[in-house]
Amino acid sequence: MVMGSPTQANAAAAVHYYSIAPGISVNVRSGPGTGYTIVRVLAVGSQVPIYCQTPGTTVSGYYGTSSIWDNIDDGEYISDTYVNTGSDGYFRPRCS
Repeated sequence: MVMGSPTQANAAAAVHYYSIAPGISVNVRSGPGTGYTIVRVLAVGSQVPIYCQTPGTTVSGYYGTSSIWDNIDDGEYISDTYVNTGSDGYFRPRCS
């Protein structure tokens, strides 16, 4: 594919970003659970894409309690309880 092609631009435009809970910085982990290494911390006011979702450690956060973890980048996961998705369940494909 040629960089900057209309197909590439359309794919980039299709990515939706979701807001992190207000006033909270969120640990990004290397896997779907609190036992995984923290790889970075999202700043207050961050927005993230969600590529897939997977079960993991149950967490109580700003938006309730859940075992759903959101994949926001290669090898990067955050608890769905800190993301304003508008859903209490899975709404993206399961991570493979």
